[in-house]
Amino acid sequence: MNSQPIRLPKSEIGRERRLHEIRKEAESRGNVKQPGVRPHGAPFPKASVETGYYGIPLLKPPPWTRAIPVYFFVGGAAGAAAVVSAIAHYTGADPKLVRDARLIAAAGAVVSPALLIADLGRPERFLDMMRVFKPKSPMSMGAWTLLGFGSAVSAATFAGFLRERYGPSFPVAVLENAGEAAAIPLGLGLATYTGVLIGATTIPVWNQNIVDLPWHFAASGLGAAVGLLELLGHSKSRALQGLGFGAALFEVWQGFRIESRRHADLNPLKHGPSGAMTRMGGVLSGPLPAALRVACSFASKNRAPSLRRWAALASIVGSFLTRVAWLRAGAASAQDWRAPLGAPGAQVGPDR
Repeated sequence: MNSQPIRLPKSEIGRERRLHEIRKEAESRGNVKQPGVRPHGAPFPKASVETGYYGIPLLKPPPWTRAIPVYFFVGGAAGAAAVVSAIAHYTGADPKLVRDARLIAAAGAVVSPALLIADLGRPERFLDMMRVFKPKSPMSMGAWTLLGFGSAVSAATFAGFLRERYGPSFPVAVLENAGEAAAIPLGLGLATYTGVLIGATTIPVWNQNIVDLPWHFAASGLGAAVGLLELLGHSKSRALQGLGFGAALFEVWQGFRIESRRHADLNPLKHGPSGAMTRMGGVLSGPLPAALRVACSFASKNRAPSLRRWAALASIVGSFLTRVAWLRAGAASAQDWRAPLGAPGAQVGPDR
């Protein structure tokens, strides 16, 4: 047998010596404050500041397709339009306003499932979501809300058509009132649940705004619904003017909240392409339509409808850009996993 001692390379000798020092420090102090070493050939993964362990990011960006921001926009506008139609119906407002609001809601009830199925890839995946009812899951509740919303809006729209075509009757009135009554909570749920859905994730920029997102999406959807109704010819309705102005003021306040907070997690809403889109959507949804609606009060009768139509168009475009901006901000936030952990390189701001 070869009795000669095994000679280690100098690099291995240095590592072994360092391991010996760590053991001695642990024995004497009970803990180790110095950084350790990675033994040669050890199976431990090597960390990367950009990608984490094994080249896999700590957070995955949302895998949604381009159909999802359109789905968010259509669902928000349809849900808000359903609430407007129900309130207008119960208060005895212009029947044409009620009918047009129902048509917007019904169109959204048809387009929204199609967009969701387009993102899922196969129709049976949407049907599989109906197999489970989980009150604690925003995705499950959103799917059931969409199904119930479509049923309620379809019933109210169909009953309204029968009433206009064949005259009022007790069964038609029951069906119409029941559909409108169900459309109010389901419309509110459809307009807000997408904010809850993205806020309940680990994406930092979404999770930090989990309380604001549902209200933000509701106001944005209301602005879009009011804008669509005004473009359909209801530019003289004082009620729609008030709703549109209120939605714009809320968007102004929401933009102020985003700009005034100094969290590192909120950087995607202020910097880069997602930040530019967020600010553009905020201006089109808030200050611009608010200023145009105020100008309507001082403009002539011939000029006021034109200003309201421009305000309506700005609100619609701003509502859509807001959805796209939030999704792009989420993708950018997932790439910088150091900020939510307070890791080196992250600039963590003060608490809210």
